Amino acid sequence: MILETSNLSKSYGPIKAADNISLSVEKGAAFGLLGPNGSGKTTTLGIVMSVLRPDSGSFRWFDREPEPALYKRIGSLIEVPNFFNYLSLRRNLEVIARIRETDMGEIDRVLDHTGLLKRASSRFDTLSLGMKQRLALASALLGNPEVLVLDEPANGLDPEGIAEVRKIIIEQKALGKTIIMASHILDEVEKVCSHVTILKKGNTLASGKVDELLVSDQVIVVDSGDNEALKKGLMEKGLVKSAEIKGGMIELVAASGVSTSIINRFAGEKGININQLFIRKSTLEEQFLELVK
Repeated sequence: MILETSNLSKSYGPIKAADNISLSVEKGAAFGLLGPNGSGKTTTLGIVMSVLRPDSGSFRWFDREPEPALYKRIGSLIEVPNFFNYLSLRRNLEVIARIRETDMGEIDRVLDHTGLLKRASSRFDTLSLGMKQRLALASALLGNPEVLVLDEPANGLDPEGIAEVRKIIIEQKALGKTIIMASHILDEVEKVCSHVTILKKGNTLASGKVDELLVSDQVIVVDSGDNEALKKGLMEKGLVKSAEIKGGMIELVAASGVSTSIINRFAGEKGININQLFIRKSTLEEQFLELVK
């Protein structure tokens, strides 16, 4: 196991930033911490990177107790990195490489990986926001770490910048690196991660595989002669997972194996006329909002 946390908790006065957070990240996984701002994502990553001390709980990296030597196997981007505006990209990375005791020969490799090699001699203050974030990723890649821990890597970027950063992360994932990424952008987690834990106000709401946890169920919309009676009958018969009346229509999620024709036939048997019946596929965003609301 790459990372295991057990009941991590951290409070700031009356505010619980992390409340009994338990995670398991396997080797080669792309693991997402998903949640709105203030949900505890940064606090959790800060604890496992030993930037913050937890009030209680424990964690292990590579099946071992955390120690400084282990962090050389991890590249991280937790806070906004501090680069020198007046130095070139190469010189900035040389400073970081010296601090980390990393081979200077790594610099061209990470600049090339992040598409910045042609700008190696440019001053940092001439870069776009997207390029600055790519340089931050380049610094995290120094030393060719096995694991990347990234906190909101696409934060504040325009669509082009988000796509550039996402491409780099997916490429690193394809190279076999373990990715642990925090984000409040649902779409980015879905595109990059295979597993996700959803946090809200320091609490774990759900955890599992992305394609199972954030599955987009088909929503069936029905307008009938007696919506209340039809809803009650469908619920009692066990034909639906959920049903509610919105705007004079029933919005329901059918039980496994239940089709629109079965619902239509059931209404006919009950003597209830169907005026409209159609499928509206719920969005991933709706699923996420339903979890965190």
